[in-house]
Amino acid sequence: MARVVAAVDVGGTFTDLVAVDEITGRLYKVKTRSTPQRPEEGFLDAVKKLLENFSPNDFELIIHVNTIGTNLFRGQLALKMPAVSLVTTKGFRDVVEIGRQNRPELYNIFYRRPEPIVPRERRFEVSERVDGKGVVLKEVDERELESLAEEMEKIGTESVAICFLNSYLNPVNEKRAKEVLSRRLKALIFTSYEVDPEYREYERTSTTVVNAALAPVVSRYIASVRQGLDGLGVTCPVQIMSSAGGLVDVDEAVNRPVACIESGPAAGVIGAAKVAEAIGLKRVISFDMGGTTAKAGVVVDGLPATVPEMEVGGRVHMGRIIKGSGYPVRFPSIDLAEVSAGGGTIIQVSKTGGLQVGPLSAGADPGPACYGMSGEEPTITDANHLLGRVEHLLGGEMKLNTVLAEKAMEKVAKQLGQTLVETSWSSLVLANLHMARAVHIVTLERGLDPTEFTLVAFGGAGPMHAAELAEQIGISKIVIPPSPGLFSSLGLLMTDMKYSYVKGYVKIISKDDEEKIEQTYREIEAYAVSQLSRKVALKDYRIVRTIDLRYLGQGYEIEVGAPHPFKLEEVFTKFEELHSSTYGYKHVGEKIESTALRVYVIIPTRRQTLPKTYNQRGNAAKSVRRVFFRDGFMESPVLWRESLETGYEAEGPLVIEEYDSTTVVPPDWRIHVEDNGCMVMKR
Repeated sequence: MARVVAAVDVGGTFTDLVAVDEITGRLYKVKTRSTPQRPEEGFLDAVKKLLENFSPNDFELIIHVNTIGTNLFRGQLALKMPAVSLVTTKGFRDVVEIGRQNRPELYNIFYRRPEPIVPRERRFEVSERVDGKGVVLKEVDERELESLAEEMEKIGTESVAICFLNSYLNPVNEKRAKEVLSRRLKALIFTSYEVDPEYREYERTSTTVVNAALAPVVSRYIASVRQGLDGLGVTCPVQIMSSAGGLVDVDEAVNRPVACIESGPAAGVIGAAKVAEAIGLKRVISFDMGGTTAKAGVVVDGLPATVPEMEVGGRVHMGRIIKGSGYPVRFPSIDLAEVSAGGGTIIQVSKTGGLQVGPLSAGADPGPACYGMSGEEPTITDANHLLGRVEHLLGGEMKLNTVLAEKAMEKVAKQLGQTLVETSWSSLVLANLHMARAVHIVTLERGLDPTEFTLVAFGGAGPMHAAELAEQIGISKIVIPPSPGLFSSLGLLMTDMKYSYVKGYVKIISKDDEEKIEQTYREIEAYAVSQLSRKVALKDYRIVRTIDLRYLGQGYEIEVGAPHPFKLEEVFTKFEELHSSTYGYKHVGEKIESTALRVYVIIPTRRQTLPKTYNQRGNAAKSVRRVFFRDGFMESPVLWRESLETGYEAEGPLVIEEYDSTTVVPPDWRIHVEDNGCMVMKR
């Protein structure tokens, strides 16, 4: 009988797996070294380790975080950009290269835009036209398409993006073009009406092109994962986390890979939302510090903050992708800020002679110097080790080498004229400043006061830095969830399936439009249900409606929840409240324009809840070691987390170790163990 649901998160340094036995309720945890060149190997290594406890037939489902798309646009070695061709309306060949006016470097006259994914010689025009009301003025010519197919075949096209003018209003020409090209080409073919049926030609074209570029890479990766699992005898289904914070099936990930391009960080935010629900918190900040980066997101009233659009392949500054430096992708995504401040982030001396933390990372290979894996550069993990905060990883299986950490840190300390301890502590302070900046991006820049939030800290290094980061921000309460170093994987086990559908609807709306909008919603919902019923069980599901609105004349819109049936007055009230909270003002009585109608189909899963007890490993003996805090080294008790009973309370200084992470409790902080397994820290 299939009974095991496993979740695998492939990170930059470690690959994390959490599995639950649905018969006994027992939680299993696996942490292996990532393999950046071939991430599927780290994935399969984790599954092999879990198979020491189960047979292949025991697996019911494997949930996976897919980061291969992000890695492609970051230029990861061994990932080659596929040969993509674009077929578009005559006269619009260069839309994808012209783009928008935004300049990432306003005063740099030598700035060059990123090279287009599809070079000009791979962009083809056809004589077709749909007007601004969706009326077909000229149908596509089949002979013209067949001629293009021959040309694309000669140049070795792997993937084709079809994007015609105004096709979001009437996709008939795109459908016909796909039919003709599919008969003549072996390449993967994607239309904009299937990928992003919304207005704004540049963004729609860019999203479709990015989707076409990702598809061959993602499909090969998933095929490799599937082949590896089959080789282990594991034949259960695989689901992927989407950027929007829901699970999708493998077919969706292959056919619409833009849906999963930022899936990696989303799982942790969903987990933080479940923690908030379990403890009764309205506002939490999700803080995930892993081996390569630190990420921050927010959850308000149980809902993670989302954005309707992102850029891939762009440059990062102050925790955000610089607008206009990458390729726009229009798909709902969890709103996250990310900075280079993970355990493997390299500490160095800048060109101006000051201390610098990041942006380079030692990653999984060779890793921090103290790992003893040939790494020679000092990292945040080396600094924490030299300050007595962490002595080993994986519950003691991986000892850290002090001599190698000292040797690496000494290179930086000598240049700065400091001791090893001074350099190590300054590095942690600087890393915390970087991470505070990420928190401010998702709170202050959104009109939210971070001091009103609780910090949910996880990731292998998150609980080690949480208290001092909270002090930097002005937060007085922290929650450390169970298995924090594996918490993103645990979050996957708590996630529902979620599919999104959208239809462009650009119109100044009034009371007379209520019936038409309601009818359009029903059409989208009927299409969504018919599509999903072919591949997933739809016994129990719910539908969430939203609408994109803006004041007439504005350039960008706000996504607003819409009721069943559609009521204009209710939607307008919500819009003006959101507009006021976001921008600080509202224009009551001003004309309001819609741009898109959205439908989310949410399919509940048998969600894992927070484990109330740990898998007992025996009570570790209490010890004491010297740990550095702001005022110097202090004798600090060291406890094993699994030995702490519900209701346990203690004051810092204190270090709490567990299999996948270490929590540091500074002086002036108190910790309490809740009955759901969470540790709550308060100043």
